[in-house]
Amino acid sequence: MVVGLALLCCGSLAYADESAPLERGTAILEPSALRALDNGPFSLARMLAPASASDAPLTDAALFALPSMQPVRRGLEAEFDRYVETHKATLPNESIGVGNFYAFQLFDRALLDSPDARFVLAGVVNRMDRAFVDPEHCGEVRLLYRLTRTTPPEAKNGEVASPRLPMTLNIVLKARSDAEANSNTPSCADIAKRWLATSDLQLTGPELAAKLTAPDGPLALIRPENIHRIETNLQIAHAPKSAIHDFRTDYMMKVFDYQAASRTFEEAVLEDQIDRDRLLADAALAREFRDWLLDPVHLGELDRGMAVIPDKFLAKVAVAPTPTGFVNSDMLPAYGLVQGEAGGAGAVFSEADVVGALEKAAAQGVTLQNIQSVAGFERRLNDSSCGGCHQTRGIGGFHFPGVDWMAEKPSNTVVVPGSPHFFGDQVRRRDILNAIAEGRTPDFSRGFASRPQLRGSDELAGTVYNDGWGGHCYARRADAADNDKSFSRWTCAANLSCQTGPSTRFGMCFIATR
Repeated sequence: MVVGLALLCCGSLAYADESAPLERGTAILEPSALRALDNGPFSLARMLAPASASDAPLTDAALFALPSMQPVRRGLEAEFDRYVETHKATLPNESIGVGNFYAFQLFDRALLDSPDARFVLAGVVNRMDRAFVDPEHCGEVRLLYRLTRTTPPEAKNGEVASPRLPMTLNIVLKARSDAEANSNTPSCADIAKRWLATSDLQLTGPELAAKLTAPDGPLALIRPENIHRIETNLQIAHAPKSAIHDFRTDYMMKVFDYQAASRTFEEAVLEDQIDRDRLLADAALAREFRDWLLDPVHLGELDRGMAVIPDKFLAKVAVAPTPTGFVNSDMLPAYGLVQGEAGGAGAVFSEADVVGALEKAAAQGVTLQNIQSVAGFERRLNDSSCGGCHQTRGIGGFHFPGVDWMAEKPSNTVVVPGSPHFFGDQVRRRDILNAIAEGRTPDFSRGFASRPQLRGSDELAGTVYNDGWGGHCYARRADAADNDKSFSRWTCAANLSCQTGPSTRFGMCFIATR
């Protein structure tokens, strides 16, 4: 569900109140500091071409000419071709191409070879909450870059449009290097403490950048040798509403793992992005996936958002249409996998399969936090995938559009750097950092993408991120037996009510209408 920017126009940072930025200690979003970092140690040139002696910005033409990045460029090109071929086969009467005179306006892939565009650092995000995937390296840190024109667009009616383009490149790094992991120096606790120590910093600009990169700063440990993979997300096509189709925007996501032997980034599967088409077409593979996922241990991991689905069941690309709304449709990654949707005959799971798995898990003492019903299982399948997560509480197809420090007045921009999903998750991430720093066993679980885990905190009470105006909700009825237990806590603040559409119990919190 796309949440309009009107809900979020609160400056370049998002706050639950005036004094406490939600991202404190978990992300670096200060515009002037990001500018300094981009002009220094965290430019793409320094990260992806560290042997180069030049400090000049790395244009797209130079970036994708790097031997390490050429497989990325070929992979993106192949997906563009497949997307266009699929569109022509399924929507032959709707034109597609670059330019606003087409029904589906395609991303101009020539920008990826342009000397007049480059990726600029738009945020640094701590993801040590993913240490359950890679405990040896203490999880991840991510450098997020936004594609931007270096030649400003012409002014129209006295205003200059943002030079930013709808594509992000995410460099995913190990929070500590292989050598540091082998020596356990620094420890994961030490790294977490470095990040948490930034919570109270009152610095901005180059002074903040210098503090972050100082020998005892959190970014001192982030080096090119820590790179694990690259993730790309781009708005591949945009279709304004017309007489023949509804408004729609498609976002394409791909992942490229770094291969040390070849020193290149190679196409890889997307984590937990179920290959729906292949599962529905291959009965044997579908049975194997069903048996794996409904095992009580794996079902418990799925429930907590900690399942790591084997590669054999996953896809190498995700195309996520937005907006999807709250009603089940074939725009959702897991649509048709559970019996009862789209005919159901070829589905991977029957409702009886899911109910039986829930009963078996309970009998074996597996406590489920989120999945309490078939509908809860379906929703978890969707929002655990890359595509389904990005369709939920995102800004378009992005959870992190990034800080626009190239704007004329970046500190006053109304374009927030992250989505409601991103900011709503900061309480959970900070709780995990505190546990790691204190030597406690972290609770790595997460809630549904629509509703953040509160972790006993009241920071999100009454805000758009949780139960305030614009929060996602579930319309409960007086008859308790008619309410789905998976969503029983999706209520609205006292002065609001859950407003839904005609075909769904899911909606958003707004002032009650007469």
